Amino acid sequence: MAEPTRTPEQPAPPHEPIQEEPLPWLEELPPRKIVAELDRYIVGQEVAKKAVAIAVRNRWRRTQAPDDIRDEILPNNIIMIGPTGVGKTEIARRLARLAGAPFLKVEASKFTEVGYVGRDVESMVRELVDVAINMVRGEREDDVYPAAEARAEERLLDILLPPVPAAPASPLPHTPGGEGRGAGEKGERPLFVVSSKGDVTPKAPEAEQPAQERWRRTREKLRQQLQKGELEEREVEVEVQQQGFPGLEMMQPPLGMEGPDFNFVEMLQEMMPKKKKRRTVHLHEARRILIDEELKKLVDMDDVVNEALDRVENHGIIFIDELDKIAGERGTVGPDVSREGVQRDLLPIVEGSTVQTRYGYVRTDHVLFIAAGAFHISKPSDLIPELQGRFPIRVELEPLTEQDFVRILTEPENALTKQYAALCASEGATLEFAPDGIKEIARIAAKANEQMENIGARRLHTVMTTLLEELLFELPDYPTKHVVFDGAGVRQRLGTIVENEDLRRYIL
Repeated sequence: MAEPTRTPEQPAPPHEPIQEEPLPWLEELPPRKIVAELDRYIVGQEVAKKAVAIAVRNRWRRTQAPDDIRDEILPNNIIMIGPTGVGKTEIARRLARLAGAPFLKVEASKFTEVGYVGRDVESMVRELVDVAINMVRGEREDDVYPAAEARAEERLLDILLPPVPAAPASPLPHTPGGEGRGAGEKGERPLFVVSSKGDVTPKAPEAEQPAQERWRRTREKLRQQLQKGELEEREVEVEVQQQGFPGLEMMQPPLGMEGPDFNFVEMLQEMMPKKKKRRTVHLHEARRILIDEELKKLVDMDDVVNEALDRVENHGIIFIDELDKIAGERGTVGPDVSREGVQRDLLPIVEGSTVQTRYGYVRTDHVLFIAAGAFHISKPSDLIPELQGRFPIRVELEPLTEQDFVRILTEPENALTKQYAALCASEGATLEFAPDGIKEIARIAAKANEQMENIGARRLHTVMTTLLEELLFELPDYPTKHVVFDGAGVRQRLGTIVENEDLRRYIL
């Protein structure tokens, strides 16, 4: 009986990493597998997926190259061009979830804000380093989590049942010469017991052994109750370290100490005394607090930082969205001048430079940059020539057709129809879309894109929201719990809106 109860518990902790095992590192996947993973969520755009898959796979190929040529192999940065809503940003989002490498998505337009200084462009590298630190620390914590859990359990048991206080040692008789040695040989000197694991514990005197045995039995009973979850609501008192100081985050560093690699707030927190306070919490909350403390003790942050910096330099990916917002016609005056300034500041980062961070210096020579933009007003040729040369691979994404909308509503794992069906299921209702209903939704969305601004697949959100607005409002008291939308039902709900020019202008 003992083995069946033990076997489900031991594989449980490593179960979570095992589920992520099929996609440990995106770069280690062959390009065809990367495209297949993107196909689960993104319809069409095969050319863009293939270009991204090749660029990502080349990161792994570079690590396998000989040392003498490895540093000479530079990544081929990509720029994706296409109208809004066709999947450019979605490709980046899915890459971020698949990648085992540090990934960061930024908008180029945020660097043109008022008060812009050129150093802010380097903040994307510092943010990428923070992402890598969190990623590596999470991996290290997963590795030592069982040990941290065991330590936290022992501390919880000490809180629930404090150790038996040792009896005060009787003073040795004051005897001259060698009488003290003789007394020690008679057993008054403390003895120690060494376990098979090497743990040294003082041996209790014979008078205390029954109390120690009772304490040990009680502790084992509490351990069993703890593991079965019978004590979760019991209140215990734990000592926690106060996190930060109120108002400290708002302080500004003095002049001359505001460098990008200098964290003024952290320095003050290190100088101030660490305050501890006692909190009375439920046992399940105390377990979480103690596990967090043990994880911090078990994870070597110096090793985490070294690994994170190496990943950033050799495997980092930065996705620069809205690149067309910093492109403009040459020779303009006024606010557009800052756009060209942003391009000039992006140049050294994309080309390869050394950026100062609070964890150390980071070289961006081998960081992969993927840029994207709609370029519906400006053109890629409006970028300064030097920046154009930093993105040698250009991929044009195709506009979405009515048939693409049908596929978007049915094929991806996160299709809108499946999302709304899950929302209705929470109310105990079943929502279905007939094939002709899906075709009608796609037709209306494509027609709205033709007659108004083409916003791509985002038009499906407006159409679906308008279609299901009444249903979602009345769902708790809806007469039937099984709702099917066919072509006639979709036309009946959306027909008047599509035909009415004034309503369509504001709703669709």
